[in-house]
Amino acid sequence: MLPASLQAPAAVVLLLGGLLACFAGYRIFRVVLAIYGFILGALLATSVVGTEHTMWMIGAALGGGIVGALILIWAYFIGVALIGAGLGAMAVNLLWAATGGDPHIAVVITVAILGALAALALQRYVIVVATAFAGAQTVVVGAVALMGSRVAADVAARTVYSVYPLDPMPATLMDSVAALVLGLTGVVVQLLITSKGKK
Repeated sequence: MLPASLQAPAAVVLLLGGLLACFAGYRIFRVVLAIYGFILGALLATSVVGTEHTMWMIGAALGGGIVGALILIWAYFIGVALIGAGLGAMAVNLLWAATGGDPHIAVVITVAILGALAALALQRYVIVVATAFAGAQTVVVGAVALMGSRVAADVAARTVYSVYPLDPMPATLMDSVAALVLGLTGVVVQLLITSKGKK
C-alpha cells in the first residue's frame, strides 16, 4: 500500500494511463502493456516493502515497475493471451457476482483458457475491447480518487493481492455506468479512428 502522500500521484498515473489505453490502446499496445506492466510490477514490489520507509517504497515501486513493464513488452503474445484470460475470468466473475456468489475455480480456469485462445485468434478486436474497458476502469478509479473518494484512493494504493479485475471499481452505480460508457466510447473510437491502418 502506498503512503498517503503518494496516493494523488498514483491516481494521476491511473487516470492518464487509463485514457491512453481507452482511446489508443491498439495503436500503442506495447506502450499500454508497458504502462500496465509498470503498475502491476510496482504493486507487487511495494507489497513486499513496508510503508514506513517512503524512499524504499518509491525505489521498490520504480524497480518493480520497470521489471514489470519489460516483462510485458517482451512477452507481447503472452500479454495478448493474458488479456484474453483476464477477460474470460472477469466475465465469469461478473456473471456470478450478479447471483451473489463466487464461481468454482475450475470454471474460471476453463473460461480463462478459452479466453486466451480466442484472444490469440482475434487479436485486434480483443486488444481493442480489452484496452478500452481496462482503460475506462482505470480512468474511473483515478478520477474518483482525485475527486476525493477514500475508497478509490485506497484502491489506487492497494497491494497487488487486492487489485483484481472487479475489485478496483468504486462501488456505486454511477461509477460502473461511467466505466461502461467510457469503455464503449473507447471501443468505437479505436475501431473507427485510432486502430485503422495498424497491422
